[in-house]
Amino acid sequence: MSSISLCMIVKNEADTLPRCLESVKGVVDEIVIVDTGSNDGTAAIASQYTDKVFSFSWVDDFSAARNFAFEQASMDYCMWLDADDVILEADREALVTLKRTQLPEADVVMLPYHIAFDCQGRPTFSYYRERILRRGPHCRFQGAVHEAVAPWGNVVYGEAAVTHQKTRAGDPDRNLRIFEGMLARGASLSPREQFYYARELYYHQQYQEAISVFECFLDEGQGWIENEIDACRVLADCYDALGRRREAFRALLESFAFGPPRAETCCALGLRFLQTENYCSAVYWYELALTLPRPDRAGAFVTPDCYGYLPCIQLAVCWYHLGDTEKARLYNDRAGIYKPEDPSYLYNRVFFDGLIKKES
Repeated sequence: MSSISLCMIVKNEADTLPRCLESVKGVVDEIVIVDTGSNDGTAAIASQYTDKVFSFSWVDDFSAARNFAFEQASMDYCMWLDADDVILEADREALVTLKRTQLPEADVVMLPYHIAFDCQGRPTFSYYRERILRRGPHCRFQGAVHEAVAPWGNVVYGEAAVTHQKTRAGDPDRNLRIFEGMLARGASLSPREQFYYARELYYHQQYQEAISVFECFLDEGQGWIENEIDACRVLADCYDALGRRREAFRALLESFAFGPPRAETCCALGLRFLQTENYCSAVYWYELALTLPRPDRAGAFVTPDCYGYLPCIQLAVCWYHLGDTEKARLYNDRAGIYKPEDPSYLYNRVFFDGLIKKES
C-alpha cells in the first residue's frame, strides 16, 4: 500500500491542531509539522504526534512554507491540511479506501473541501482541491497567497472530504497585506494572483479598486475559466455595491462568454428580477438553474443550495405572486426535500396549508 506524509504549516494553533491530527491518526504514515513562529505551545503539541517538527521563518509566502514542509517528507505521497481542517469519520473511511485502491496509480488526488455550512451542518460552499500529491519535482506550490499545485499526470477524484472548522477569526487583512507588499516591491501578479487580489479588495469594500483589477483580469484573458466565471459574479457584486445596476447585470451575463451557465449565476439573475417584481423573468432563471449539473469536478466554487433548494424556494415566491398557488406550493414542497428543517420552507408550508383551508 502506498504511504502518505501529512505536511502542515502552523502558527499559534494549540486549540485546533490536536483535533486535526487526531482525525488523521492511523491513516497517514508520517506527520511533518512546520511551525512559522508560534508562541502558544503549538510546537510542543505537535511533538506529541511526531518527531518531525521544524521551524521556518515566515516570509509572507505560503508556498515557501508549504514547499519547505514537502521537502521534509519521506513517504510516497504528500498530503496537506491546515490546522483548522478535520477529516470526519465517514470521510476518514473513504480516505482509507482511497489510499488502498487509488493511490498506486494516481499522481494527484482531488478531494472536496467544505468550508461553509448551514445550521444543520450541511455544506453550503465547497470546491475540489489538489489534496494528495505524489512526492517528487512536480509536487510544488506556487503563489504567495491562495497557493496551489498545478495538477500533472494522472489526476483522480475522491469523495473523502476535508472539512474546514474554524474556531476563531483569523487576520482579515493578512492576504491583502501580502498582495500590497508584492506590488510595492514591483512584483507582477500572475492571472491567478490578480483574481485573488481583486477578491481581497472586494472583501475590504474597496469596490472601485476591485473593479479595476477584475476588469483587467478579464480583459487580459489569461485566467483559468472557473476563475473568470467567478470573477464576473463578484464583479457584479462590486458594481451593485456602488449602485451601478446595469453594469452589474452585464457582468453576470458576461460570465456566459467563458462557459455554460452556472446555477449560481442563474440564481443571481433570478434574484435581480425577483427584486424588481419581474416574476416571469425570475422564473426563467430559477427554472434554468434547476436543470444545470453541479460542476464540482471542474474545480469551480460551488454553492450547493443553488442546485436545488434556493431555486425551489424562490420559485415558490414567484409563482405565488403570479397567482398560481398550487405551483407555488409544489415548489415549496420540493424545497423541503432538499432542506426539510429550513425555517423558510416550514413557514411557507404553514402559509400554503392555511390558504388551502381557506379556499376549501
